[in-house]
Amino acid sequence: MIWFWLKNSRLFSLPMSVLSWLVIFIYSFDGNLINGLAALIGIACVHMATNLFDDYVDYKCLTDNCQKCKCLYIKEGKATIEDVLRVVIVYFIIASLAGLFLFLRCGFTIVWLAIIGAFISLFYAKFSKKGLSEVAVTIAFGPLLFEGVHFVMKGYFSFEVFVMSLAVVMFTVGLMYVHTVLDYEGDFATGKRTLACRLGSKNKATSGVFIVYGLGYIFTSVFAILTNNYLLFTTFILIPLIIDLYKSLKNFKCGDEISEFYKRLLKARNLMVFYSLLFCLCLFLKFIF
Repeated sequence: MIWFWLKNSRLFSLPMSVLSWLVIFIYSFDGNLINGLAALIGIACVHMATNLFDDYVDYKCLTDNCQKCKCLYIKEGKATIEDVLRVVIVYFIIASLAGLFLFLRCGFTIVWLAIIGAFISLFYAKFSKKGLSEVAVTIAFGPLLFEGVHFVMKGYFSFEVFVMSLAVVMFTVGLMYVHTVLDYEGDFATGKRTLACRLGSKNKATSGVFIVYGLGYIFTSVFAILTNNYLLFTTFILIPLIIDLYKSLKNFKCGDEISEFYKRLLKARNLMVFYSLLFCLCLFLKFIF
């Protein structure tokens, strides 16, 4: 049962938050490690809750144009919409306990960070319908996550951390953006005004991956210069994977087999994983040398 809900909470996307956390955890490694680990529990639970709550909202307005795998476990009767809401609540309870622990150790600032995170999580589905999902993800997985973890570990906020968060989060946004490109027809039919839909055509939406990842590399370069960590330029070796991802999106057609959908989504997931691991390695080498 636990594996069932983890899988339907889109466990495959968890590296988005865990690896982002790992980047800032390594950067802040001389800080309070216990606080950093507690933050990971809260971050992971909020992430999974958001994924499930998005299903809870989307299931009520599914159309024939949506991908076959969308809310499949509910359509097949393996869980009810009420079950989904209950699991979302469990995730939030665990996240709240982690937040309470950090509040007792770090003070009232944690409350404000938690309020912002909860707001984005609960209203993410509405943001998505208004074409603001990329903005919500950028804030939640970027400055909020990075500055939050840095604060609980080191006790202060940092401009360098802010720039680093924008670099890493673009690869997280890339995964989410690819998902919206793959869901283009279904989202357009249900009035979900994602950024991909707002671009007006699937061809333009597909080309948008270059803008998303291009911004990631711009911020990576700025952070490398700010911190004199020029090892970070090794992340540019991943550019061929971006080109391959673009080509695979061009060849995808709505209604293709579920395996084809996930094959492309995992390309974006793996790109984020490889980038984050390279980033972590560069930070670690800088830290020890």
